[in-house]
Amino acid sequence: MAGGDGGGRSPGSRPALALSGATAVASGGGRLLAARPGHSGSVRGRGGAGRGADGPGGSERRRPPVAPEGARRGPCVVRGGVKLLIVLVSVILGLFFPCSDESLFVYDCSSAEKQPLGEKGQDGKGTDKGSDDILAFAFSPSGDYFALTDDNKRLILFHTKPSWECVSVRFVNRRCTSLVITAAEDKIFIADKSGDVYSYSITEPQADGKLELGHVSLLLDVALSPDDQYILTADRDEKIRVSLTKAPYSIVSYCMGHREFVSKILVIPNCPDLLLSASGDSTLRLWEYKSGEEVHCCQLSTICGSQATKPDQKYTVSRITYCCQGGYFAILCDSIPTVYIFQLDATAQQLVYKQQISLKHKSWDIAFEETGDLWIFQEDKEAPLLLYRACDGQWKAVTDDKRLQKMSKCIQDNWTVFEGFVGAESYYSHLYKASFDNMDEYLQRKEERLKQQKKKRQDLQHGSSGQAKKKKTEESSL
Repeated sequence: MAGGDGGGRSPGSRPALALSGATAVASGGGRLLAARPGHSGSVRGRGGAGRGADGPGGSERRRPPVAPEGARRGPCVVRGGVKLLIVLVSVILGLFFPCSDESLFVYDCSSAEKQPLGEKGQDGKGTDKGSDDILAFAFSPSGDYFALTDDNKRLILFHTKPSWECVSVRFVNRRCTSLVITAAEDKIFIADKSGDVYSYSITEPQADGKLELGHVSLLLDVALSPDDQYILTADRDEKIRVSLTKAPYSIVSYCMGHREFVSKILVIPNCPDLLLSASGDSTLRLWEYKSGEEVHCCQLSTICGSQATKPDQKYTVSRITYCCQGGYFAILCDSIPTVYIFQLDATAQQLVYKQQISLKHKSWDIAFEETGDLWIFQEDKEAPLLLYRACDGQWKAVTDDKRLQKMSKCIQDNWTVFEGFVGAESYYSHLYKASFDNMDEYLQRKEERLKQQKKKRQDLQHGSSGQAKKKKTEESSL
């Protein structure tokens, strides 16, 4: 059941953006900063194993300020490299902290518990040292829990309410590519580069992981159905597998049709029988995943063609975010400075292209708020965050939003965390199937080989003929 030896290099770490409940998170480098409303102080601490903010290596704990009733809040997660910064987004100016104040939970991944040198992992193999880069993270559906993995093969679990604290630091077998927390908030499923999926308990935060299923290829994404009944895994070998969560060895279906690696999958929350997938073949596909039937295919090259910078431009979707209000998808393609907006026609089971937002700089991530506001995190120090709001069916830039101004200031103050990712090359180029046009070389080698064989036969015939003549001459002389 276990997967193979990896099937290639995983995409790796990059800055990221996400919204969940009333918590805002930003990351880049090795530090995690967090704040949330609802209390009269704040939380500040440093990384430690399983003891929270005032465990070993921690500092004093304070309680965050009380949020006035009716305050509209939305969190933002921004990740990049080793550091994870958690930043609260609130329309109440006093609740959105400047980065220099103490309304922060600080967690430094580089100071977290490390696997002792020479100690073997769960799989019995030795561990190698990483750089603490954060590879994947996720909030639980309620926002009560937050989990991350880094390239030192750590799985770090946080409890976010009533204040942020580290619950546990556990070690995984392989570097992870994706993780998801169940709707019941009792397990974390992590997919790794060797093609395996492990589950880790939240209710028993120190327990070892359990191998649930395996592919023979690098896994790129993992998702759960809203009722936790199905677990879906996407790999480099063009496959999407649908399994029963409680019995992962029971495969329900395969969604087959992509011609390149599957980069992202998303079970649509308010259409729980539909799956959206994206691939290196420049397509978006809708599936009735329980039967494995493809119901719609959208060729991104026909929509994004005007953005092509070269004739063979590939449109690999690196991020998908969904807003239930209106059924809108926003997608971001790797190394292309444009966000594309689609709307789901649930009746026809189709994606309807609505709009594209052209940007001056390449973007790292995108995220919808529940209200439909779209946040864009881009590699520009002067304007690291952009906010777009729907107006008459079109998303238009908003510049006077207080949350946007405050959060942009916070990221600017910590820009050293992100600047190493500016101008980075494609995160997916090494995942494409290699093709070789060596026919001319093959034909040339074949022709040379045939010539050599012909010459050898001629030499043998010439030698045989000479010997026959010599023998005949000798017989005549006798």
